[in-house]
Amino acid sequence: VQLQASGGGLVQAGGSLRLSCAASGPTLSSYTMNWFRQAPGKEREFVAAIRWNDGSPWYGDAAKGRFTIAKDNAKNTLYLNMNRLKPDDTAVYYCAAALAGDQIVISYGGMDYWGQGTQVTVSS
Repeated sequence: VQLQASGGGLVQAGGSLRLSCAASGPTLSSYTMNWFRQAPGKEREFVAAIRWNDGSPWYGDAAKGRFTIAKDNAKNTLYLNMNRLKPDDTAVYYCAAALAGDQIVISYGGMDYWGQGTQVTVSS
């Protein structure tokens, strides 16, 4: 699976962004698709995940109530809709895929494939 993340940029606090992650390769039906982020000097942090076969979402604490993970089966594309952004959301955002079957895998070490990351900068 090859993953290409895009959609990052500079936004003011309170604004919105939509990240995309285009996947190529085998069908994603057996994968959990994830978003992680890494701020300077910090560890990579789980943001959100979606089980591709049924669309079940999971969210990290920072994302709950503000971010929505979504997918487009026809385009084989993962999205992260981010609203009410805060300066603390500034980070490089990565999409990742875990071959999980019916399980949900959201741990950093459980990912099988990673995209290249896209920078999100939120100004105050």
